[in-house]
Amino acid sequence: MAALKPQSAGEGLGLMHRVYNGATYLFDPLHHWWESDRTQRNVAGLLVIVFLLGMLGIELNRQGLLPNSIAARTPTSHYMAISLAFTLVLILEVVSLIFTLPCSISKAVGKQFEILALILLRSSFKELVHFPEPIHIGEAQIEAVKHIVADGCSALLIFALLGVYTLLRRDPDDEATKGAVLFKFVAAKKIVALVLLAAFLGMGLYNCWLFAHGHGHDFGFFEAFYTVLIFSDILLVLISQRYLPTFRAVFRNSGFALSTLFIRMALTAPAYYKAVLGVGSAVFAVLLTITYNTLFTRKRL
Repeated sequence: MAALKPQSAGEGLGLMHRVYNGATYLFDPLHHWWESDRTQRNVAGLLVIVFLLGMLGIELNRQGLLPNSIAARTPTSHYMAISLAFTLVLILEVVSLIFTLPCSISKAVGKQFEILALILLRSSFKELVHFPEPIHIGEAQIEAVKHIVADGCSALLIFALLGVYTLLRRDPDDEATKGAVLFKFVAAKKIVALVLLAAFLGMGLYNCWLFAHGHGHDFGFFEAFYTVLIFSDILLVLISQRYLPTFRAVFRNSGFALSTLFIRMALTAPAYYKAVLGVGSAVFAVLLTITYNTLFTRKRL
């Protein structure tokens, strides 16, 4: 059998260039479609329809008007429709996060804190299932009230810290890449984003399959996806090191990856610890940004 012809350096570079071009041609139209005003309006309208249909389905189930096979998978508390609405909002925010990844690591981290704040708000509303209709507070609901206060206050603190982080955040001008190198850097991040989008869709379909077979609570979707994000953030750190190899840039990006780990720990922590870890992760990101901007960039705050 004839020996394989080794690939020359020029052929290898040509192949990588085609890969980068292919990722760009696939990612950019998807990004443009998702961020367009028409898509956002349609998605917002879909959220309203799903919320109203959820309320209707729950009421039909309470009245015993649904078939047994559907009734077994339909809740009886109207408050669950609120949880459904927030779940859909979170899904949309995760998709936006994926499309944000090629912009910059710091911007993507800010998006993750937005999602964390919404998850904490969603956790507050999920506690409403412990309340009767019409709502009132008794001895049995005291613990649920404590959880609502803890999650709501921590979401508010993260929201405030996110505002501070957004004011402070900027990409290091002295280390910015340009021209063809910048194109390769961004294209590599677009490849990671496309892989994440495929993983997100696959996990979503798997979650739907579990729900259809009566195992809707067996798969923590957002917790699992944040675990995937930890690995993707480490991959982005390694990719950025190729183009921004200085210690300060590596430490900064690695620190942002660590803040993502804190977020993942917060999602699976018990009540109250979840609030502390969530706020702590935002504080860490803010302190890291302040330190970097003050001591390691040419422009002083």
